[in-house]
Amino acid sequence: MDAHPDAEPAAGLLRQWVELIGRVRPGPGPEPEAYGEQLVRRWGEPQRRYHTLRHLDAVLRAVDALAGSRTGADAARLAAWFHDAVYAPDRSENEERSARLAERVLTELGLPPGAVGECARLVRLTVDHDPRPGDANGELLCDADLAVLGGSPEAYAAYAAAVREEYAFVPDPDFRIGRTAVLRQLLALPRLFRTPGGIAAYQDQARANLAAEIAELERTG
Repeated sequence: MDAHPDAEPAAGLLRQWVELIGRVRPGPGPEPEAYGEQLVRRWGEPQRRYHTLRHLDAVLRAVDALAGSRTGADAARLAAWFHDAVYAPDRSENEERSARLAERVLTELGLPPGAVGECARLVRLTVDHDPRPGDANGELLCDADLAVLGGSPEAYAAYAAAVREEYAFVPDPDFRIGRTAVLRQLLALPRLFRTPGGIAAYQDQARANLAAEIAELERTG
């Protein structure tokens, strides 16, 4: 029998989680493995088509790529683990519930209150991906989360199709209206990306991809 497609990312992600907690926790505390396994199970829930372990892996990789030699990127890595940890397509408060999960789990793991609060703040930023200028952690996490928008047209099409699968319960006319509104909101941001690497790698292609999807939604509407 073939392995589950997310089995390999899960094993690597668990190792990263344990190493990350080891770096950000100032002293001893509960073993992080069980908490990481619980998070992996959340990211593997059956209602997910885009917001899966592969998305988590992609965001963490994007954080690494965009952070470069910058120190302090572990705050964004920690928030990446939680930013879609609670995800129900038919609920509107996923980010808030994910932030509260981060507060509970990281407190139990023994992280300092400041680190716990920063992680929850970053998770809440992914509601609108509009960090304040100079918010280095927020800019890094938001750029990494939105990196999918700047992929090749083929990769973007696969992403858009997966999002539609997550919202299969929504009738086509309603989905087109809602999805178009979300895409227009993103295009209305003064800048989709804030980090130098994000701007260089993703900005132009992301705007082209968003405009193309809006045009397709309007054409089929």
